[in-house]
Amino acid sequence: MATAAYDEIADWYETEFLPRQGDTDPLGTTRALRDLLGRPDDAGNGCLEIGCGTGVHAATVRELGWMPIGVDISSRMLRHAAGRMPVVRGDVERLPFGSGTLPAVIAVWVHTDMPAYPAVVREVARVLRPGGLFVHIGTHPCFCGGFADRSDLSAVVVRPGYLDGHWTKASYTDQGIRDKVGATHWPLPALLSMVTDAGLRFERFAEGGQPSPAMFGWAARKA
Repeated sequence: MATAAYDEIADWYETEFLPRQGDTDPLGTTRALRDLLGRPDDAGNGCLEIGCGTGVHAATVRELGWMPIGVDISSRMLRHAAGRMPVVRGDVERLPFGSGTLPAVIAVWVHTDMPAYPAVVREVARVLRPGGLFVHIGTHPCFCGGFADRSDLSAVVVRPGYLDGHWTKASYTDQGIRDKVGATHWPLPALLSMVTDAGLRFERFAEGGQPSPAMFGWAARKA
């Protein structure tokens, strides 16, 4: 299996980047995860997190009553995640789970790391059982990306480039992720269409961050 880009920054991510985020949930990630995922019908139901990284969302998933399971391609990120939940190293485009077996799958701040996200969403739809839930929380496509300068949150500057789906390392800061591993941008229609194209039905949406949203999320269900 190929070396993952996050292998090189795994320790920095765990020991420097995450502590800087603090516990204030400024982008509303935890709030959105609780709202969109909710509680399972049966205690102990498994919830798979694709691109789980160091597993920082496992505690929230567990508090809701789910059993968190993580999959990621980065072995070094998984070294940190293994202390937070059961994990498996794998390619999210070929999930090591049977078709129609999982009640819930979540993807939290990872879709910009996955240039083949449409294929990933189709794979999520494959492993979800009928009625299963897919929760996506990530970078807001309209207000964040290589085209947006958020260095001054009182005057966010959105430059031309939103309509261009592209991979970039361009960033307004050297304290984040994009300048280190790059990110793929998906305009909003493309991002939403890949969900309906996979046969999932939207149920709820969420935004978070001030003064313009930096986070966008949804809950979608398999018919």
